[in-house]
Amino acid sequence: MIEARHLRVLRAVASTGSFSAAGRELGCTQPAVSQQMKALEASVGTPLLVRTGREMRLTQAGEALVRHAAGIIAGLTAAEEEVAAIAGLRAGRVRLVSFPSGSSTLVPTALAALRAAHPGTRVFLEEAEPPNSVELLREGDCDVALAFRYEGAAGAEEWDDLVVRPLLTDRLVALVPEGHRLARTEGSVAIGELARESWIAGCPRCRGQLVEVCEGAGFTPRIDFATDDYPAVAGLVGAGLGVAVLPQLAVDSVRPRGVRTVALEPAVRREIVALTLPDLAQVPAVTATLDELARAGARQSAAP
Repeated sequence: MIEARHLRVLRAVASTGSFSAAGRELGCTQPAVSQQMKALEASVGTPLLVRTGREMRLTQAGEALVRHAAGIIAGLTAAEEEVAAIAGLRAGRVRLVSFPSGSSTLVPTALAALRAAHPGTRVFLEEAEPPNSVELLREGDCDVALAFRYEGAAGAEEWDDLVVRPLLTDRLVALVPEGHRLARTEGSVAIGELARESWIAGCPRCRGQLVEVCEGAGFTPRIDFATDDYPAVAGLVGAGLGVAVLPQLAVDSVRPRGVRTVALEPAVRREIVALTLPDLAQVPAVTATLDELARAGARQSAAP
């Protein structure tokens, strides 16, 4: 019989390439990892790993087992959590992955409400941008992932295997220095009016969206600076070094100085969602986290 603990060890060996590195990741010794791998190979009746130099390589059977391991572990975790809740343990654990602007706006509000309503539930937060956050979810390394996708972007089916909880719709806005000719504009401006400006670009996905929108308006932006750090983007704009386009949620997370926001036409929006696996959606702690994230998204949408 295949045991979940053996699958977790196999995944660690596959990702790190050695028994000793897997042991460090799992907090156990190299001999313990070796013993568990021998037990797993005995259970399945075929070799799963072969040594090549200093590293371990998966056999075809090992690759197949690793491919199925994430779903198996997620299903077992869901079962353990749900049984504990039914048994009256009144406790839960949720591993949440969020992109940075979500971590500083939606997540604090949601987790504060979750702690007040369910003080026994523990949430562990890590940061990752999509699609990495979505991959962590599929691999079983988190329970809930905050992600986003732009309206009209290709690959709308990429979340078909997941439970999708919409949180809010986030609009892109332009950031210009306070002394900029468009800083006092009432209403929105066409992005083409910024065609001759120097640009500061944000995260890779937002950067790609910026180029796509600008090219749709008939120009290619001259990007002088690029950084994944939103405060740095706002600081560069505030210093008069260029203009930028960021999601409103990112602007709210920074509260920039020396900068004005200007609405853009055509409007570009991104959908902010919370994702989980179908099995995990049945876990009470995960359901409560999704509910609080949805409420936080509603409050963020209603804020002036």
